Amino acid sequence: MSELEQVAAALGSPVVGTRVLAGGFSHETSLLTLASGPVVVRIGDTDHAIEAAVMAAARRHVPVPEVIDVLSVGSRSAMVLEYVVGTPLSEVLDDAGTDLGPLGVEVGRVAAAIGATTFDRPGFFADADLDVKPQIPWSQQLPEFAAGCMDAVPAARLDPATRTAWAALCAGHAPALAAVDDDARLVHADLNPKNILVTRVRGGWRVDAVLDWEFSFSGCPYADAANMTRFGADYPSEFVAGFQSAFADEPAEWLYLGRVMDMFALSDLVTRPAGNPVADRAAREIRRWVAESRR
Repeated sequence: MSELEQVAAALGSPVVGTRVLAGGFSHETSLLTLASGPVVVRIGDTDHAIEAAVMAAARRHVPVPEVIDVLSVGSRSAMVLEYVVGTPLSEVLDDAGTDLGPLGVEVGRVAAAIGATTFDRPGFFADADLDVKPQIPWSQQLPEFAAGCMDAVPAARLDPATRTAWAALCAGHAPALAAVDDDARLVHADLNPKNILVTRVRGGWRVDAVLDWEFSFSGCPYADAANMTRFGADYPSEFVAGFQSAFADEPAEWLYLGRVMDMFALSDLVTRPAGNPVADRAAREIRRWVAESRR
């Protein structure tokens, strides 16, 4: 019996059809059509209980699919989610249609609302009760984290001089994070156009769901804004401007501090195996940062 058939048996409904939706770094996502209706199933090697708890907490402030069940399928964990109708934001931006400024504003508003969920301290979640593990401040973590990642980058992705320069750049900017070291708000940590479903509605746009919460942590929401605009040069400028305007109520330095927070993600992304397209895009961004620093 396949993993999806095990899920269907646990839900007590026959399988009508299956379709692969997407794949993350640590999971596979499929649309499972049952006699009782469609559901989304995420299967991975890590326990989904923490992610399910995060989604339940976030759902009080932002549109998030309902978690139907978390169960074991063989040696792996499966999370069954409500199927939400909507178009991936990535597809909308690729079409470069009209009205993308208001779309950016709506996405920015929802992104900012993620941080309305708060915790006692910053750090990563220890369990499904969303207890947060103690940690050293981000400003102190970044230099060592970046240096360690540069040691693990595939040789063909970044040359040694760029790796050294990036580690030094991270160490140089890290002290700025002292301003947000104590922030303890929910961070999605993978907020990008592939993880947002949207629909054009009368008078504008609606965000239908924010997906894939597996990397979430307690910290500074500026990281989510930086994540969304990391490859902003590839998006229509009016969308980016609209998105950034939705963060206008935040301190003016959020753009800079978000970029410094994003150094964690960029450093980690480029360690992925050779041939990973997102890792290659991250490498181009790192080279751009390094080139700008030398001007």
